[in-house]
Amino acid sequence: MRLILMSALVPFFLLPALHAQRLSWRDILQRLESERPEPDFVYPYAQEDTLQFGELWLPKSKGSHPVIVLIHGGCWLDQYPGVELVYYIANDLRKRGFAVWNLEYRRIGYPGSGYPGTFTDVAQGMDFLRTIAERHQLDLSRLITMGHSAGGHLALWLALRSKLLPTSPLYTANPLPVHAVISLAGIGDLAYFDHFGAPACGEETVDQLIDWQHRGKEEALEDTSPDRLLPFAGKQYIVHGVFDAAVPPFIGLHYNDQSEAKHQETELVIIPNAGHFDIIVPWTDAWKKILKLVDESLPK
Repeated sequence: MRLILMSALVPFFLLPALHAQRLSWRDILQRLESERPEPDFVYPYAQEDTLQFGELWLPKSKGSHPVIVLIHGGCWLDQYPGVELVYYIANDLRKRGFAVWNLEYRRIGYPGSGYPGTFTDVAQGMDFLRTIAERHQLDLSRLITMGHSAGGHLALWLALRSKLLPTSPLYTANPLPVHAVISLAGIGDLAYFDHFGAPACGEETVDQLIDWQHRGKEEALEDTSPDRLLPFAGKQYIVHGVFDAAVPPFIGLHYNDQSEAKHQETELVIIPNAGHFDIIVPWTDAWKKILKLVDESLPK
């Protein structure tokens, strides 16, 4: 494990803490009203529901493109925005030569969501890349999953799902391999988040996601919580803004400890002067630091 403090931490009681919390998802949507980047292609990855689609953002460069599977957050809940929340970083990554596959999925409150729907959606969505890889020169040997908040949980889960047992409804015989995963304010331990961080998303959100009231808590966690599936062969980057009130850095610290105990190659990155949404917009210093991790994560 390598812990990275991207620069000297400022004291929590100083004004930068307040400044770092000013950016919200509403600010991102408001800015999109005047300048909205658009994906190059939209593909349904399944036919069951209109929310089962991905948006492909393709660079102008020739040759094969490394791929980032991007998963938005929003507490796994349908009351928050979807793929548009990460449009700005999808566009920025596209400009830098990455193909970005921005996944939508059914979220809690929408029919078919929760267990197993939310999980099978992102799994089907990711594996659909095999269908379009040749057409769009996607290099699936250089594939990163990246997610924000609840999407960080799903990005970790996608990287680890090859460890699922065949008895799980979420099991896939030949899941698309992941080279590295970048979790941006993600949730690696669902039970820990439910106990310490759930008020940010609602008291019963984790239960609605994995249905532990009916399945039994331990059984429900075994195939849905990334900490239960560790390790995988690739590398994890666990990124948190130090002033994140929605998914505080101690959530990542806890998951990092679990990863280290299971010999998972991991970097824990704490970014000063950044809140929950500063890490998913390209005009912040936080994003510039995350880009370095993206470059580092790719095979040479």
